[in-house]
Amino acid sequence: MTDTQPLLIELGTEELPVKALPGLAQAFFDGVIAALDKRGVTVARGDATPLYTPRRLAVLLPGVASEQPEQRSEVLGPYLNIALDADGQPTKALQGFAAKAGVDWTALEKTTDAKGERFVHRATTPGATTAALLPEVLREAIAAMPIPKPMRWGAHAHAFARPVHWLVALHGGTVVDAELFGVRAGRDSRGHRFMHDAPVAIAAPGDYVEALRAAKVLVDPEARRRAIVDAVEAAARAAGGQARIEADNLEQVNCLVEWPSAVSCAFEAEFLAVPQEALIATMEANQKFFPVLREGRLTEHFIAIANIESKDPAEVAKGYERVIRPRFADAKFFFDEDLRQGLSAMNDGLATVTYQAKLGSVADKVARVAALAQAIAPQVGVDADLAGQAARLSKADLQSRMVGEFPELQGIAGRYYAQRDPALAGLSDDDRAALANALDEAWQPRFAGDDIALSPLGKVLAIAERLDTLAGGFAAGLKPTGNKDPFALRRNALGLARTLIESGFDLDLHRLLAAAVARVGALPAGKDGATASADAGELYDFLLDRLKGYYADRGVPGAQFAAVAALRPASLYDLDRRIDAIGTFAQLPEAAALAAADKRIRNILRKADVAIPDAVDAALLREPAEAALAEAVAAAHGETAPVLANGDYVAALTRLARLRPQVDAFFDAVMVNADDAALRANRLALLRGLSERLGSVAAIEHLSS
Repeated sequence: MTDTQPLLIELGTEELPVKALPGLAQAFFDGVIAALDKRGVTVARGDATPLYTPRRLAVLLPGVASEQPEQRSEVLGPYLNIALDADGQPTKALQGFAAKAGVDWTALEKTTDAKGERFVHRATTPGATTAALLPEVLREAIAAMPIPKPMRWGAHAHAFARPVHWLVALHGGTVVDAELFGVRAGRDSRGHRFMHDAPVAIAAPGDYVEALRAAKVLVDPEARRRAIVDAVEAAARAAGGQARIEADNLEQVNCLVEWPSAVSCAFEAEFLAVPQEALIATMEANQKFFPVLREGRLTEHFIAIANIESKDPAEVAKGYERVIRPRFADAKFFFDEDLRQGLSAMNDGLATVTYQAKLGSVADKVARVAALAQAIAPQVGVDADLAGQAARLSKADLQSRMVGEFPELQGIAGRYYAQRDPALAGLSDDDRAALANALDEAWQPRFAGDDIALSPLGKVLAIAERLDTLAGGFAAGLKPTGNKDPFALRRNALGLARTLIESGFDLDLHRLLAAAVARVGALPAGKDGATASADAGELYDFLLDRLKGYYADRGVPGAQFAAVAALRPASLYDLDRRIDAIGTFAQLPEAAALAAADKRIRNILRKADVAIPDAVDAALLREPAEAALAEAVAAAHGETAPVLANGDYVAALTRLARLRPQVDAFFDAVMVNADDAALRANRLALLRGLSERLGSVAAIEHLSS
């Protein structure tokens, strides 16, 4: 058995693209392992993961075999009738095959397949050393990396994400003789660009991480990430608050530094009059800073991460503060100017902004949403006039300077402006606050995993907005295809479904979709003379398709979702309760047998060749088993009717599960398709009544495999 040695590959570059860095590191790591596996070289990966900094990609594996196993080959040659002549001597075909294999024809073996006997050359050769294979392994791993825009440098044809300056390749303590991008492999890495301006000799792969740490480089991204979080949180505590550390911001900062050092900074308190979301967006998106909050409110403090331990942190802080001040000043100017204009005045300009060529202006969309919101509001205990007013202002902040600069603040900016708009002074304080919050909440959920709107008014706006977006998108021919979804209709559909389900609004979705489709359909014809149209049934199916994934993520088996979806419930809140109930039912010992029986019954009913009466005739119940089933079904109908009316689906299904003995006995003792047509029709009526009640919560036949 061949011995194993740790393997280190480090590719040193100029600063790599921040957002692409983790993916490049993972691809390089996976590519090296895949290329070794392809060649049969044993790899003990252990818990190794990609190592990287802005200036390097590294693969460190705890055990890699020193050579391949023996290589066995088998090359098929000509069939005997072609290879040998009548005297049993080799033909030119066989001689040529033997010469190509490098052996005398008499050394060849024979094998048999479906066409007959043929010659074959089998050979066994020693495996190559891993050191000899590594140059090609590296080239193969590099070639497989996803680099959309390779760079070229110098006077050669090499291309990579960034220019390459050094290469470390060690198997055990031995340098591998390899070359990439014109750079020969050695054992010298490089430390921090500013704090360790000297080569870092790596004696063996196991020394790599600590040798670089001594050279002011944290090459392990997880260790670097922990160091950033610890430093930022400590600095925030010293400033009297808590750091806001968003995963995406943290990941980008982690890809910008090799030796993180926290720098405490501050800005003028007067900027806190600006919506904190705008300031936070500027700090995180543009500068990669970490805001400091206190009880959920932004303070004037923020934390920057420098890639150096400065002797004068205060001077470094001044530089960060100078960078952020102009952007904050712009945000304050935009905010002040928007307040002077007022939200209601902004709304006037929406008539000149095209929403979609076939669907009119943004003002047209707002009018449709307002009408839907006013119709929905009374059904959930919300004031219809307030809902209409909120909906009519829901897009006004599109005309604001703030949203023009920070598009992600749509809705959020509207909330701030509504709180201060003089035109809304006639509202009570409570109504004004509800309206302002609803303008923000109407956009929730904004992303996967985001919460739905919190307030009833916000939920109404969120529902109305998405209804119109879906109806309009389908009417305009913008249905998603493949990866294309220009109106984000999939996200809007899931947002609508989640809001209806998680809010507990027991609304008739069929009617809501029909109303939305009707309003879109009322638009005038376009320049080509075609009118926009959508189909409410198709929209409902689209929503169900989104919900399939939603429930799968919650661990609901596909068969259980299909069982409920088959009934096409009008209310998605009701659909959710049915799915919970069918999950409980599926755990009962009687569930599988009843599902199979229901599937059998439905197949029998589909093939019925007689008219099935509406009721069972007791006088025609000849067999004891059918009489017992009829009695049990009648009792179940009576006992489940009130619980079904109250939506207690678990109780209904639990009661129906008690029918199993009578159902089993019926199919064991009774022939449904009796020769007597009257008997046959009566038994079919009994089975239809049973199946209808079994399917009152869900089409349970879907639970039968």
